[in-house]
Amino acid sequence: MARVNLLPWRIERRKQRERGFYMQLIAAAMVALVVVIGWSMWMGLRIDYQNERNAYMQIQIHQLDTKIAQIKNLDKVRQRLLARKKIIEKLQSSRAQMVHLFDELVKRTPPSIRLTTMQQQGQSMTLKGVAQSDAAVATYMRNLATSPWMGPVDLKKTENVSGESRMPYQFALTVKLGMPESRPAGASSSTAPRATMRIVAGPAQMSRSAAHTSSKKTALPPVVHVAESMTRGGNHR
Repeated sequence: MARVNLLPWRIERRKQRERGFYMQLIAAAMVALVVVIGWSMWMGLRIDYQNERNAYMQIQIHQLDTKIAQIKNLDKVRQRLLARKKIIEKLQSSRAQMVHLFDELVKRTPPSIRLTTMQQQGQSMTLKGVAQSDAAVATYMRNLATSPWMGPVDLKKTENVSGESRMPYQFALTVKLGMPESRPAGASSSTAPRATMRIVAGPAQMSRSAAHTSSKKTALPPVVHVAESMTRGGNHR
């Protein structure tokens, strides 16, 4: 016998479709929920990893800041050591300079000059003393100017304070200090006598130089001029 379905088949098929749709919707929601949970966990892990990296970078930056501060301190120490080294080198060079300077002062000072004060300030030296005449001061200035350890000489003053004294003239002059220039090995030693000849000056030349340095020049007898010239010549020899 043939079986005949008397129920409305359209209603049954609609219900089946509705059940399938709901099942798919529930499955999609579950899949979306799993995806959201997985994404959240993954982002949390990334955030934790980035926080760890940030903490590591902060530690490294702090260490670098500490090293930079130490390097700055080392630079300051280096600058102080270099300054001390320069001072020591300057003292070492000036120690030999002072020895040669005193030796040159003894050699270049004629008998008609007597020093009373000597003061050094940097590379400049102030000399004060008394002299027999303005010509003696002019000769002394030329002697100092030809010294390899001294430079230009600047006369500050010269005046006659006591006409009856043996050395009535007071003077003050400033000398620039320096170092001798190195000469070639093959240079002839004959230049020394020529330098000595330039130091020695005759009475007429000394009188002309003295006339420019002071208006209070006192004329000496010719015999005194000859005696002074012979004395200076003997000292330079």
